[in-house]
Amino acid sequence: MKSEKEKQFEELVKQYKRTIYSVCYMFSRDNEEINDLFQEILVRLWLGFDRFENRSSVNTWVYRIALNTAINGSKSAKRRPQTVPLSTDFDPYDPQDSSLEQIRQLYALIHQLDVMDRGLVLLWLEGISYDEIASVMGITVANVGIKLHRIKEKLVQKAKSITQ
Repeated sequence: MKSEKEKQFEELVKQYKRTIYSVCYMFSRDNEEINDLFQEILVRLWLGFDRFENRSSVNTWVYRIALNTAINGSKSAKRRPQTVPLSTDFDPYDPQDSSLEQIRQLYALIHQLDVMDRGLVLLWLEGISYDEIASVMGITVANVGIKLHRIKEKLVQKAKSITQ
């Protein structure tokens, strides 16, 4: 029988599954990496679940843990522990969507950015406010705007170099 904590955690995962998957997709190259990172984020969320003190929104807390796990994981992929496969059976994109190829091209460009820039872009693409992005990333709101402007310029230049 599940404890109250397990039930609450299960609800949290259901509610934020797409958010976690988006982070995994942004920082991984293939389905195996996505599944491994998803599992690692769930472990980190579970370990921190009792310590969450509602000083920020749950959304900010989930993003912060997911992004920190992804960023730290990409910096230390060699130290990643052995994992057991976890099937997420979840793809946020409809294969019938005519814009799917454009989305894939955009993500290919974004994957060329450094990990911190990818994190900022992900939050911005998810429609997170500059205030919340600043809170998740540990930077000022003004710095969020400046960094996003520079990242957009980089992406435009990368897209231009591909089409030329």
